[in-house]
Amino acid sequence: MTTAQPVRPASPLVPPVRASALAAWQLVEDARNRAPERRPRNDRSRILAQRAVADRRAERELRAG
Repeated sequence: MTTAQPVRPASPLVPPVRASALAAWQLVEDARNRAPERRPRNDRSRILAQRAVADRRAERELRAG
């Protein structure tokens, strides 16, 4: 062997992906795609804003009377 040839590593640099890691990734992807109760961000923002308005209104009514 000459110095111009690369040396092969004794073991692979990247460990093989285990089945459990692939299964976990698939579960996460399925949950993202199939969750019917998941709402878009703008719906969530709207609900939070409505809650804030209702809280302020209730606080104002408590102060007034």
